[in-house]
Amino acid sequence: MSPIMWVNLVMGLIILAVVLNWGYFQIMGRRSATIIPEDEFKAGMKKAQVIDVREKNEFDSGHIMGARNIPFTVLSNSFGAFRKDQPIYLYDTRKSLSIRAANKLRKEGFTNVYILKEGYEGWSGKTKKKATL
Repeated sequence: MSPIMWVNLVMGLIILAVVLNWGYFQIMGRRSATIIPEDEFKAGMKKAQVIDVREKNEFDSGHIMGARNIPFTVLSNSFGAFRKDQPIYLYDTRKSLSIRAANKLRKEGFTNVYILKEGYEGWSGKTKKKATL
């Protein structure tokens, strides 16, 4: 095989891996949670546990009003912070961390989990930023 054919083969395998990874996350997202648009998220969030799974510095720079910050990196140690009798509304910058968080929650027996479709980047509702000194 020529070097160009090897490069093409490697590039093809990389593209295939990216597509398969994206597909896996889409399937896991639908299996572990219901992905909802912003209007449904706003309508239900008053009766739900709204959780921002981004890291604290991202949360402090701006988050959905009323959300609690439980970063994905500490989620496994925080299952006791969730109530099983209330829906859990998750969001992050887009939704990739939320899908992973929903999968962990599903494995712990949580079934009423929702993910903000466009994530924080697509949010047009009320937000809050931590004041800097």
